[in-house]
Amino acid sequence: MEDAPQPRPVEVLVVGAGDRGNTYATFALDSPDRMRVVGVAEPNDVRRISMANKYNISDDLIFKSWTEVILKPKCADVVIIATQDQLHAEPAIAFAKLGYNILLEKPMAVTESDCKDITETCKENNIVLTVCHELRYHPLNRMMKDLIDQGLIGDVTHIQQTECVGFWHFAHSFVRGNWSMEKGSTFFLMAKNCHDIDLIKYWMGDNRCVKVSSFGSLQHFTKDNKPSEASSRCIDCPVESQCAYSAFNIYVNKLKRVGVTGWPVNVVCDNPDIESLTAALATSPYGRCVYDCDNDVCTNQVVNMEFEGGRTAALTSIAFTDSTSTRSTHIYGTKGQLRCDGVSMEHFDFLTQSKNIHYSPELPKTSLKAHSGADYYLMDSFISAVQGGTGDVETNGADTLASHMLVFAAEHARKNNVIVTVHEDNSYSCN
Repeated sequence: MEDAPQPRPVEVLVVGAGDRGNTYATFALDSPDRMRVVGVAEPNDVRRISMANKYNISDDLIFKSWTEVILKPKCADVVIIATQDQLHAEPAIAFAKLGYNILLEKPMAVTESDCKDITETCKENNIVLTVCHELRYHPLNRMMKDLIDQGLIGDVTHIQQTECVGFWHFAHSFVRGNWSMEKGSTFFLMAKNCHDIDLIKYWMGDNRCVKVSSFGSLQHFTKDNKPSEASSRCIDCPVESQCAYSAFNIYVNKLKRVGVTGWPVNVVCDNPDIESLTAALATSPYGRCVYDCDNDVCTNQVVNMEFEGGRTAALTSIAFTDSTSTRSTHIYGTKGQLRCDGVSMEHFDFLTQSKNIHYSPELPKTSLKAHSGADYYLMDSFISAVQGGTGDVETNGADTLASHMLVFAAEHARKNNVIVTVHEDNSYSCN
């Protein structure tokens, strides 16, 4: 009996060849029998040419803008949309109408109406849509869900989720960088912690969130805290060496001491070396004094959630930490509890008073090691769904819309200093 023919590789067009676009595209290098990058749309010349060369993309599928792509006949099975947050909705809707399956970087969009429009358009056109909540695919996060569903910790009573953003990461992304101003991107909770709200909802299962409150503000990174002797840029600042947020420490020293040429250094300038990086700090936003920027997003925020049956959850996100983008999870049940730091997960059983410690399985051979390998598992799941024709994906449009609506509800609660009631249709109102 002959073996069944292998499905052909999924052909992918990348819209946005920045850090995340390049990350997802890497799956094609690891698994060329499953995925091929056949096109790119990117306004930055260096990044566009780099991706085109890396994947041997033909000239007729190299574009400066996604708006050029939609004027041509469909040229790929999938589009990866990894543009800036405010530029997700328009291309997602346009490509869905043309029949492209979509891998969409989180957040889905920055307004409730755009999130709903994307979800509805993909449903109407039978599009496989996956939103990149990659932490949902992390083996330990999935293991915790399995233990909960098996009843091993009894009924979940409370979830405590904490993210340590990292002092220099916050200065890079949320003070000097692309997510520093809500008007130009989105609010902090959506940009950084829609992952965490999604995970809390995931672990709570069928128990619906019914109430949300939130508190948070911008601390420290304001003009009032600028030292009197400081200049507007680190490059000529007399107190630069005494500043924990010095651009030289964050970028130049990473390149000098450790040889880092990837993120975050390559965000400041393409193909960085000491000379070009130093020159960029004299003119780019990343060389500005952190106390002299136009940032307005929260540095610290808490979200309190009540679920059906009196269950509760709390999220804390904080800029001022030594560790960078690390998360800790505590899930408290009536028969036991779970603790996870992203590297290992501990299950404590109340009856036997015993502990079982689980570790993430060894990753398959892959370059996708970010988020402790969750990026790999996300891509593996998405490509399998497209390649197999099942369309069965975990973080689909409807599921992501529901968790995003909780994020919008939490931010509404914070800005208006109210407790928000969440309804069964995912809408919300103030008490």
